Amino acid sequence: MNLITALAISIGALASVATYLCLGTGLGLQVWALFIGWGAFYHTGGGTASIGKCAVNHAWGAVVATIALFVVATVGGSVAVTSIIVGVSVVALVLGAHIPALATIPAAVYGYAATAAFALLSGVAIGDLAASVQATALVLISLILGTLFGFVSEKAAGLLVGKAPEAEAA
Repeated sequence: MNLITALAISIGALASVATYLCLGTGLGLQVWALFIGWGAFYHTGGGTASIGKCAVNHAWGAVVATIALFVVATVGGSVAVTSIIVGVSVVALVLGAHIPALATIPAAVYGYAATAAFALLSGVAIGDLAASVQATALVLISLILGTLFGFVSEKAAGLLVGKAPEAEAA
């Protein structure tokens, strides 16, 4: 079996499991965030190294977004003030890449965007730090779980192909 077909089968089967886990269990996991984490796994090259890269950088992005939202809620103000706060927070997000562990900027951006989207679209009281941290934790767990689903789907595809998918891609 070729790699694309194997990935389609493994990702499709696991997508059903992931969707049920998010929608059918009452755990509060976010299926869209799980899929973002899954995509980030492949975006960062796959393999074992991607798990750590994604987890650390998703967390970095989620923390920066949570702080930015809290500052926005605390300071209040116009769209211009909010825009400046977001801009400054994104500068900090990217400057974090000077630290090697935080150098996977796309995964950090996914963590930032997913956290901000969930907080803003679900009506989380962003000025309530406890509520924001709880929302951030749900998104972060979903992102990291998605990264793990990516790893499992890669390994399952490798079994279907009959060799490690990383070897075929090389």
